[in-house]
Amino acid sequence: MESEQLFHRGYYRNSYNSIRSASSDEELLDGAGAIMDFQTSEDDTLLDGDTAVGTHYTMTNGGSINSATHLLDLLDEPIPGVGTYDDFHTIDWVREKCKDRERHRRINSKKKESAWEMTKSLYDAWSGWLVVTLTGLASGALAGLIDIAADWMTDLKEGICLSALWYNHEQCCWGSNETTFEERDKCPQWKTWAELIIGQAEGPGSYIMNYIMYIFWALSFAFLAVSLVKVFAPYACGSGIPEIKTILSGFIIRGYLGKWTLMIKTITLVLAVASGLSLGKEGPLVHVACCCGNIFSYLFPKYSTNEAKKREVLSAASAAGVSVAFGAPIGGVLFSLEEVSYYFPLKTLWRSFFAALVAAFVLRSINPFGNSRLVLFYVEYHTPWYLFELFPFILLGVFGGLWGAFFIRANIAWCRRRKSTKFGKYPVLEVIIVAAITAVIAFPNPYTRLNTSELIKELFTDCGPLESSSLCDYRNDMNASKIVDDIPDRPAGVGVYSAIWQLCLALIFKIIMTVFTFGIKVPSGLFIPSMAIGAIAGRIVGIAVEQLAYYHHDWFIFKEWCEVGADCITPGLYAMVGAAACLGGVTRMTVSLVVIVFELTGGLEYIVPLMAAVMTSKWVGDAFGREGIYEAHIRLNGYPFLDAKEEFTHTTLAADVMRPRRSDPPLAVLTQDNMTVDDIENMINETSYNGFPVIMSKESQRLVGFALRRDLTIAIESARKKQEGIVGSSRVCFAQHTPSLPAESPRPLKLRSILDMSPFTVTDHTPMEIVVDIFRKLGLRQCLVTHNGIVLGIITKKNILEHLEQLKQHVEPLAPPWHYNKKRYPPSYGPDGKPRPRFNNVQLSSVDEEREETEEEVRLLNSTIL
Repeated sequence: MESEQLFHRGYYRNSYNSIRSASSDEELLDGAGAIMDFQTSEDDTLLDGDTAVGTHYTMTNGGSINSATHLLDLLDEPIPGVGTYDDFHTIDWVREKCKDRERHRRINSKKKESAWEMTKSLYDAWSGWLVVTLTGLASGALAGLIDIAADWMTDLKEGICLSALWYNHEQCCWGSNETTFEERDKCPQWKTWAELIIGQAEGPGSYIMNYIMYIFWALSFAFLAVSLVKVFAPYACGSGIPEIKTILSGFIIRGYLGKWTLMIKTITLVLAVASGLSLGKEGPLVHVACCCGNIFSYLFPKYSTNEAKKREVLSAASAAGVSVAFGAPIGGVLFSLEEVSYYFPLKTLWRSFFAALVAAFVLRSINPFGNSRLVLFYVEYHTPWYLFELFPFILLGVFGGLWGAFFIRANIAWCRRRKSTKFGKYPVLEVIIVAAITAVIAFPNPYTRLNTSELIKELFTDCGPLESSSLCDYRNDMNASKIVDDIPDRPAGVGVYSAIWQLCLALIFKIIMTVFTFGIKVPSGLFIPSMAIGAIAGRIVGIAVEQLAYYHHDWFIFKEWCEVGADCITPGLYAMVGAAACLGGVTRMTVSLVVIVFELTGGLEYIVPLMAAVMTSKWVGDAFGREGIYEAHIRLNGYPFLDAKEEFTHTTLAADVMRPRRSDPPLAVLTQDNMTVDDIENMINETSYNGFPVIMSKESQRLVGFALRRDLTIAIESARKKQEGIVGSSRVCFAQHTPSLPAESPRPLKLRSILDMSPFTVTDHTPMEIVVDIFRKLGLRQCLVTHNGIVLGIITKKNILEHLEQLKQHVEPLAPPWHYNKKRYPPSYGPDGKPRPRFNNVQLSSVDEEREETEEEVRLLNSTIL
């Protein structure tokens, strides 16, 4: 209805128009992701980019429907198909914002007419808050369900609770009176698979049976997960954050945020986490929350009919996803702002905060971990940090940056190899192989056998009097003079040294398996594996510093602040700093990451170590490449996404990038009023371009506007069906006034209403640095290149991406001299003073003529120098 009213009213001077869509980007995109191909010959095909926000368009009626010629005016009634977008297309931001303003004006103009209209106005005003409330409620509920189910199925690999089958290991032993302090995880109600099958709780037979059952359940969960994804929802695989970033930039991927994807991703995420693969559920929770936001947005016309407004809901949903993933509502809002959102107005900030608040409240009410916290590894430290510790914190930051650079290159190389070999054609086999290797290697090591979140919890936890972990197996000092609240630093025992070796093996295992796991066809997040790698490295460094301070407390670096018998070093703090550094090295997040980790610990005094480690990891990672893992996967999959983080410092001009080039066919154009319906249809059928510049005439090639292929097709089809007399020989007129025609001529077709009267243009001498900046900030789909008002070519987002990729591969030619670009294209008029003739296209000057002009410019240059 909004679209119909919008077209019925029409756009007037200095309003917005140009209902744009573009043809499919299938040459750049292959389902869940194909390698970007920059060798395609369709250089002029317009990419689905974002339309320039702020560019003025003029759409005028140009005549009355009661005029003598009875011309078809496309604004009199809506045309079916106009206003919607196909798969793998980009939304028209300008048109969507114009629709929303028109809807808002209409509602405000009617709200004083009756109580019902006032109610509708209030409903429209509050619909934004309602949709983010529903999104937060659903995100929190699904996150709690996933957490509970994943914990139960993870413990199912080891055994089962006979008293209550739905209890996990910890819950099963809560009510038991037969547990001891040393063996608090053992109770008669919990039975391992060896006890159930062969009746043995100890011994080699029991170990082998538990080993076999562990592998069996891991393979079963992994196979079920990949099978469900392959059969029902292929878009449910992966993290989802690269695609979310692309969708929020305006790109449309039908079904990626649908109900089937939501249902399958929720189920398979539980199975993937329970299988023991080196992945996490935090990244996919953002995808789950965005699915909820997309589904609920269809309940409100304000968002269901407007793609730009819908993306405001998705930004708030991504904040809710991070809020329930880490128990960090503020960090979720900053994550949405820093990492994923493309358009983030102030009201979206408020609604994102509210959605994150609601989601966190629901998850806290469910209490999935039984510790009254939003995450499993919530910790609190009470020992302050000291200035000397900044040095090991920075070292952890260096390690995080190196890990991030290594992981991005290794994972992208493996994903590219997967796409280019036969191995990628068998995703089920790949998942089974990775799951089998992971299960076989992980079981013997207690730290790799643990669920990754449980591992992070144990590494973060400080050693207290109630801790029985091997990491807390210190030798007690029996000569301590007094009892203090904090356990003092003590010499490491046998258990600590054994745990360090096991952690070193776990670190190597996690690094290798995470490279091969991220990107397989199951839901796979990267936050938790990266944090686990950093936590392992940080805990090892923390124990080393702790023992160094204990045995060498008389060194000058320890003498002033670390006394004998004092609790100076907290190894768990080093694990937390290492986790933040490694996650920052992979994602290149800064502010949002520090806030997320701060909300995990609840301590303000550790912000400085976190900031130092995160910034160091970013600097080190940026030294090897500025792309984070999500940007790298966006480029690998060929999504039309211009990253604002990349800098353009080269000296090329718009004329060097525009199409057509000299080896290409000439640029196809339309004339203003001397082409027939058959001429336009033949041009549409013979070319694959998504739009055509419109010029005044064959003699005067001044730019008039720009017409999209889809709009032309829809308009002609609609005119043939609804208007009598429109035939192949009918004259098509883009001008405001129809030229006089012979009386026997067929009825003309007036298409000025679909013409973009003010397309964005640059001159052929515009530096590409400015052009790239314009595309990024205005979200352009394409811009035309002109010379003295004459259209010479076109630059699309695809051309920009090709050019950036070529520059990365160091194939940029040397900058030509100024006289090479000065008159590279012919002037508007020839040597005889007459306009240069053209036949429905833009012709470049001949080689001889260009050589003469260049030689003339060289002579001028030499004379100027002399």
